[in-house]
Amino acid sequence: MSEITTPGGRRIQALAPRLANQIAAGEVVERPSSVVKELVENAIDAGSSRIEIELESGGSRLIRVRDNGSGIEHDDLGLALSRHATSKITSLDDLEGVASLGFRGEALAATSAVSRLELYSNTSDDPVNGWRVVAEGREMTPRLSPAPHPRGTTVAVRDLFFNTPARRKFLRTEKTEFNHVEEAFRRLALSRQDVDLVLRHNQKTVHQLMGGSSQAVMEKRIAQLLGRSFLDNAIHIDMAATGLALKGWVGLPSHTRSQADQQYFFVNGRVIRDRLVAHAVRQAYRDVLFHGRHPVFVLYLDLDAHGVDVNVHPTKHEVRFRDGRLVHDFLFSSLHRALAEVRPQGQSAPAPEAPSGSDTSSAQAAPRFDQQRMALNETPGEQASSSSNDGRPEGAQYRSSRPGEQQIREFMAGYRALHPDHEERLLAPHAPAGSSDAQETPAVPSPRTRSDHPMASPVTAPVDATRAPPLGYAVAQLHGVYILSQTERGMVVVDMHAAHERITYERMKAQYLGEGIDTQPLLVPVSMSVSEAQVELAEREQATIAAMGVTLEAAGPETLLVREVPALLRGGSVEALVREMLEELERYGRSQVVRDHLFDLLSTMACHGSVRANRRLEIEEMNALLRDMERTERSGQCNHGRPTWTEMSMRDLDRLFLRGQ
Repeated sequence: MSEITTPGGRRIQALAPRLANQIAAGEVVERPSSVVKELVENAIDAGSSRIEIELESGGSRLIRVRDNGSGIEHDDLGLALSRHATSKITSLDDLEGVASLGFRGEALAATSAVSRLELYSNTSDDPVNGWRVVAEGREMTPRLSPAPHPRGTTVAVRDLFFNTPARRKFLRTEKTEFNHVEEAFRRLALSRQDVDLVLRHNQKTVHQLMGGSSQAVMEKRIAQLLGRSFLDNAIHIDMAATGLALKGWVGLPSHTRSQADQQYFFVNGRVIRDRLVAHAVRQAYRDVLFHGRHPVFVLYLDLDAHGVDVNVHPTKHEVRFRDGRLVHDFLFSSLHRALAEVRPQGQSAPAPEAPSGSDTSSAQAAPRFDQQRMALNETPGEQASSSSNDGRPEGAQYRSSRPGEQQIREFMAGYRALHPDHEERLLAPHAPAGSSDAQETPAVPSPRTRSDHPMASPVTAPVDATRAPPLGYAVAQLHGVYILSQTERGMVVVDMHAAHERITYERMKAQYLGEGIDTQPLLVPVSMSVSEAQVELAEREQATIAAMGVTLEAAGPETLLVREVPALLRGGSVEALVREMLEELERYGRSQVVRDHLFDLLSTMACHGSVRANRRLEIEEMNALLRDMERTERSGQCNHGRPTWTEMSMRDLDRLFLRGQ
C-alpha cells in the first residue's frame, strides 16, 4: 500500500489524544463561563434538583460544580473523560431528535486537556461508594481511585489554561471573567426554574435561587436575576398553535434598553441566539420601538424535538429549524398580537375566540394561526384570499389593470373622504352604535361656539372618580401641546400630537390593508441580474410576492423582470427593494420589506395629517382623543416609538409636595 502524503510531502498521521482534545477545547472552552455552562448542563441532564457552583478568581483558578443527580456508574467513569463518549445518544435517530442539553461528549475531555480536572461521582445513597477519576499523561489515560462522595457528581476544574499560555493570556480581569460566568448562570437559571441553584465567588454567596414549578416561582427568579422593573413592565404570554407553544414575558415598548442584554430565548429549554428569532421579534416591535433601543424578553418556545436541529454549532448556541417559516410566522404573530392588545392602564382587548379544534392554553385562547397567511394579516380586510390560476391573489389582476393611487396627495384625499369632518373635529369616535362609549362621548361643538381662550371651556360632566375610564377625563390643555386628565388614581398627561398620530396611523393601515395593496404597472419593466436560486425562489413564492403588490417574471436562468410594484412605492428604487425582499424570503422564509416601506409612507402621512401643536381643543375634543386612545392598538407609543402619555399617581404627587410627612 502506498503511503498517504500531503501536497507538502509530510505524512498524514493521527493526532495524539491530548493534542486532539486541546484542539477541541479551542471550540468548546473559550473562557471559564464556557466550562460552567457545560458542567451545569451535564448536571441538569443527570436529573439534578440542586446544583452548586463555586468559583475562585473569576473561575481561572477554580471552578467546582456539585450536583445531586443520578451520578456516573463505576464502569463508565473511565470513559467519562474520553472524547465522543456520551450516554445521551446512541444512534442517528437520537441525533435527529436530541432532547438533552449535552450530547457531543467533548466537554469533559476538552476541559481536562487544558486544566487540572478531577471528577467525583456516586450512584448510590452510601457515601463510601464514591469514586474519583482524573486523566493524566500524554495519552490522557484515566486513573480511578475510591473517594467518599454523596449521591451525585462533583467536577473540580483548577488552573484553567495552565498548559496553554497563548490561551491563558487572552483571559481578562477577574471581574470581567466573573461577569461572563454570571451571565451564563443567569441563562441557565432562567432555562430551568425547577432546579435549586447556588453561585459562590471567592467564598461569598452571590445567588441562591430556590426552584419550583409555579409561575410565581419563575417570576421571583426573574425579579432576582433581571430586576423587579422587568416584571413591572412586561406582558405575560401563553400561546399555542400548530404544534408550537410560546410562553414567557415580553417587555412593554416603553421599557427598553440601550443594548440587547436582556433578551433570552429558549427552545426546548436550550438558550439560543438565532437570526430568524431576532428578525421575528424585531418585526413585532417595529411600529412601537424608539430608534436605537432594544426590547427585553424572556421567551420559551416548545416544539417537537425532531423539528429543530441543535447539532449545528460546537457551543450549541445556534439551532436550525426544520420549518423556519412556520416558526417565524408563529413568533411574529404571537408577539404582534400581544403587543397590539395592550391598552392604557394595562387594559387588553378581549382575546379572539379560538376556532373549534385548535389548541388553547389555560390562561387565554390561542391565536388563530395559518401558515399560508401573510404575517401581518391582523386586520379584518387582510384575510388570505383564494388564488387565481396564475398563482396571484384573487383581485390582484383587476387592481393592477387600472392606474394606482396618485401618490400621497390622492391617498390623503381618500382618507379625508372616509373622515369628511377631519378638519372640523379632531377625531371621529368610532365606537359601535349603542355602546356605552358612544353614548358617553360628548358631541364636539361647532367651531362657532368655541371660546377663544384655551382654558375657558368647563368640564361638561362631573368627574366621577369611581367610574373614570383608564385615561380619565380631560380638565385642561397645557401650552397647546399636552392634555391634562384627571383619573381615579391621579393625573395623566398626554402628548396630543403623538397620540393622534398613532390613532391616525392605525386607521390608515386598516383602511389601506382592508382594500388590498394597489399596484402600478411599470411602463418599462426593470430587468435584474440575480442568481439561479433567486429566480427559482421568485417562481416558487409567486403568490406571496404578488400579495405584497410586486409582480416578478423570469426572463432567463439568471434574470428577473419587475413588472408591477405597489403604487405608493413606484417612485423609489425598485431594484433595491426587490433585492432586499428576495434576500429576506431566502433567509427567513418571509419578507416584510414592502410592507415596511408602505407603512413608513403611511406613518409620514399620519404625522402630517395629525393635530399640530398650539391648536386649541375643547374639553369634548380632548375626551374624544382619550377615548380613542383607549380603543386603539399600540396607543402607548407614537409611530416613532415615543411615549404618548404618562401618569402620576396621588402617592407620587403627595411625595412630591411632602404631604403626610
